[in-house]
Amino acid sequence: MPAWINRLKAKWGITSTGQVIAILVTFSLAGLSITQIRPLVWALFGFTPETSMWIKVPTYLIMIFPTYQIMLMVFGTLLGQFHFFWAKEKAMFLFLTGQKKRPKAVDEGRD
Repeated sequence: MPAWINRLKAKWGITSTGQVIAILVTFSLAGLSITQIRPLVWALFGFTPETSMWIKVPTYLIMIFPTYQIMLMVFGTLLGQFHFFWAKEKAMFLFLTGQKKRPKAVDEGRD
């Protein structure tokens, strides 16, 4: 087994190499989807190459970032990794809202 797969298993707290592959494929599919969606969003808003980055960046953060999170959940669910990505989404939400992570006993059974 390559060392990088073992490092990912340890970091993510998983045991299956198949699960690592499914998670990596999920990230790839979500990223690829966003590269296809972003130009459509830019066209919808009428952005051109001359449009200021001061307009594009906030639009990106408001529209594309949440869409990427949704795509992670969709592809993660289709590839059988819903619980892994749901836990990551909850952790990101807590981080972005400045809340502390709840103790494990509080989280159990609340998916």
